[in-house]
Amino acid sequence: MPEVYFHVRWPDGVSRRFYSPSTVIEDYLRVGGEYGLGDFLERSRTALDVASDRVAAVYGFPCGRATATAAALDDLAARMPADAAVLVERFDR
Repeated sequence: MPEVYFHVRWPDGVSRRFYSPSTVIEDYLRVGGEYGLGDFLERSRTALDVASDRVAAVYGFPCGRATATAAALDDLAARMPADAAVLVERFDR
């Protein structure tokens, strides 16, 4: 599976890198896209769930790193204002 790292600038101005086990993340987020926090979390979680399911189909078990990424996104989002927006800066393969 082609791994992808996606870089996100948070409302506090800090850019962070996150892991996806599949390029499917690019179907849900676009470079330069600015998303409300709730929308971003929903899109990211959906993409990471799909990616983890793809891993399970190939290897017989879901991707723990995708689950960890979703948890990290939730943790960071909990520290941001609910009406904040995030910016997707780039994807790295």
